[in-house]
Amino acid sequence: MAKLWQKNYELDSFVEHFTVGNDYILDDDLVTADCFSSIAHAKMLSAIKIISKEDFDKLQQGLIQILELQSKKEFSITLADEDCHTAIENYLVEKIGEAGKRIHTGRSRNDQVLTALRVFGRSKIISIMETALALIESLIAMGQKYSNVPMAGRTHMQIAMPSSIGLWAMSFAEELLDCLKMLEAAYHLNNQSPLGSAASFGVPLPLDRKMSAELLGFEKVQNNVLYCNNSRGKIESMILDALEQFMLTISKIAQELIIYSMPEFGYFSLPAKLCSGSSIMPQKKNPDVLELLRAKAATMGSYSIQIKNIIRSLPAGYNRDFQETKEPFLKGLELAHSSIGITELTISNTAINPTNLKKGFIPEIYATDAALKLVAEGMSFRDAYKEVGLNIDKLKDEDPESIIKKRTSEGTTGKLNIDIAICEKEKMEKFVSAERIKNNKVSENLTGKIFQIA
Repeated sequence: MAKLWQKNYELDSFVEHFTVGNDYILDDDLVTADCFSSIAHAKMLSAIKIISKEDFDKLQQGLIQILELQSKKEFSITLADEDCHTAIENYLVEKIGEAGKRIHTGRSRNDQVLTALRVFGRSKIISIMETALALIESLIAMGQKYSNVPMAGRTHMQIAMPSSIGLWAMSFAEELLDCLKMLEAAYHLNNQSPLGSAASFGVPLPLDRKMSAELLGFEKVQNNVLYCNNSRGKIESMILDALEQFMLTISKIAQELIIYSMPEFGYFSLPAKLCSGSSIMPQKKNPDVLELLRAKAATMGSYSIQIKNIIRSLPAGYNRDFQETKEPFLKGLELAHSSIGITELTISNTAINPTNLKKGFIPEIYATDAALKLVAEGMSFRDAYKEVGLNIDKLKDEDPESIIKKRTSEGTTGKLNIDIAICEKEKMEKFVSAERIKNNKVSENLTGKIFQIA
């Protein structure tokens, strides 16, 4: 079948392989989003009398056929197609004839791919948020169940001050809630419609960009048509930057679980079903999944940097360089989704060992408490600090449970304020649920069915 730009010559096969790259493979993710965008575009063209109602009906049915095929993994995109946009248009021309040739009226592959990426990205972000909320729920459950289980607090990995599992778990829950807020901001930036901007300069047709934006459930039209193309890669990198924040948190969780599940600590016991073995040492149960989470945090950072380095200093308007931003973006979305899910699976199946945790409470962990006790009796803090520091060997064991309960200022072991995190989580759940419903409604309104995008 012909390429969308085909004229009176054939592309050199070596050049074809080089320019297409992995696009025709990657675009399997974008087929559903592109079909939604095409139905909305065709409906708008019909409304402004650029195409007939009869042609719109044919286009809509043809695109629904593609959606049905894609849902069964039976819609194919070949290297000769270059991308899903060409494969879709070629299918329409083959199945419904002349009407299929009208689908591209008033748009370019530039705004077409941008729109598909926005629609796909929006749905994928919602899926990631849902998974992140499940992880936060597991951390909150751990914090509630083990709120008063002592855990040695460490700085520089050395014994520092009394802490608790509750404080440990809730620190990550609150951190991830802040990551969600950053991702929500990126979601709103992504949720604006570039459709109708064409090749950066619009077209001399009375396109109703607001109508197509509303049909696709976008919050607004991305107004300036040149900015639409200039924002390609930039908004994707903002999304990946937000997702990297999740990965930084996950990497820290993974590192802590690796260390504290070592037999020398034994604070946590990892589920055997999440650990692999050694090909030579029969006794080994290795925390490979956690080690990979550590590494994948770096991989996520590389995806964001890759996109930003590609778009750096590009001239305004479309440049083919943008094609190279698609792969790191799609890979980054999938990596974040799977990594957050794996972390939730690990947290919800990790066992806490209170007996081993208490063993970390050697007398020196109470040094600061001892100094502050002297302060309460009238000594200056600096003198108290020196007094205790010069007599560490005279410190005695204390009851760790009672010690952690004595810390009653906001956010400490004796006053975790878990209800604040629960309230924040519930607010985010309402937002995510509402957006999921809106996205499903887009599918229903355009096709009469719900087709999942991501």
